[in-house]
Amino acid sequence: MEKDTKSLAGERDLPLPSPVLAALRAFRALQAKERLALGEAYTASGYVLVHETGEAFTIKQLRRRTYRLMQLLGLRRVRLYDARSSCFTYLANNGVPDHLLARWAGHTNVKTTKRWYVKPDVEDLRGAAATWDGLHGGAAEGNSDLRVPPAEPYGQHD
Repeated sequence: MEKDTKSLAGERDLPLPSPVLAALRAFRALQAKERLALGEAYTASGYVLVHETGEAFTIKQLRRRTYRLMQLLGLRRVRLYDARSSCFTYLANNGVPDHLLARWAGHTNVKTTKRWYVKPDVEDLRGAAATWDGLHGGAAEGNSDLRVPPAEPYGQHD
């Protein structure tokens, strides 16, 4: 099923990251071989993700193939739409400014992108934890010179 974008912000050109561009070029070369082998039986659908015959995948077929690939590569199975959040979280964690995240997502409002698509998890917080290590000279883990004194019983202080 095809549908239009939700807003004009969704109508945008995006630069392709180098690994994606390389993969798409390799895929185009494979499709050219398949088209040549099938001749007139090949359907030039205009879609990127197609069967060997050129027919576009349905969403269900695409999902099944993606899950199979995740399993083959030993990756945790995630819904395709959730991968969108993972990508935006990655970009945010690596310093991409909010206004560029929103533009990439096709949103007119930065808050939408941050609220629904940037989802840091515990691993993402390790960098913040490391920043705390720098407070007061960065006490080394296991340093026996720095001990937390035992708490005083309630109500017994000077």
